[in-house]
Amino acid sequence: MTRLSVNLNKIAVLRNSRGGAQPDLETAAETCIAAGCGGITVHPRPDRRHVTAEDVAALAALTRGRVELNIEGNPFAPSRPGYPGFVELVRLARPAQATLVPDSDGQLTSDHGFDLTRDVSRLAGLVSELNAISCRVSLFVDAGTTDGLDAARAIGVARVELYTGPFAHAFQAGDCTHALQRCADTALRAHAAGLGVNAGHDLNQHNLATFQAAIPDLAEVSIGHALISEALYAGLAATVRNYLTLLA
Repeated sequence: MTRLSVNLNKIAVLRNSRGGAQPDLETAAETCIAAGCGGITVHPRPDRRHVTAEDVAALAALTRGRVELNIEGNPFAPSRPGYPGFVELVRLARPAQATLVPDSDGQLTSDHGFDLTRDVSRLAGLVSELNAISCRVSLFVDAGTTDGLDAARAIGVARVELYTGPFAHAFQAGDCTHALQRCADTALRAHAAGLGVNAGHDLNQHNLATFQAAIPDLAEVSIGHALISEALYAGLAATVRNYLTLLA
């Protein structure tokens, strides 16, 4: 079964907009876990505009031995006050998975994947460091990626995460055939290279079943913005259970 990992960034955005501790990130995580999700995802950024390094530490303790923790981020972002650097954050939290994303510091949200033909060589040392602390490594890639998948596997990458934004936008526009095929083709090539396949970005209750049906052996979906938005109307636990029903 495809694992649902709930991204809690938007809970932290709401908390930080007011200051203080509400809504509480750990309570949100507990609610999602109790509803049956298989993972919690966070994407702490150096500017601390949502999930912080302190949040990561708390969630690492809360999830350990219960569900997988997935930490996303730019592995090349240097340390600074309040942010120890991506690799050091992973070393401290020891998540099940680290998803490497080529974000710039000020980027609003992830909107493109790595160019594997260009980036694999400079990722090799970082991937080795992460594997050395028993962390599964996933790389954020664009649908349509054909080259570099074998090279990614050779340096120790275990999975790729398909950037599904273009598929979601095409689905909403009424014709996702081409975008979905690009995702399916990339997933097939990744599996052929020995890589597992995750997916994320703008997946929601309307498009998820269509996407999952086209991607055999989809390991994990990471869903945050849509799930938290839908939860405003239906409740967090009920929304998580709705996604699990779709994935089943």
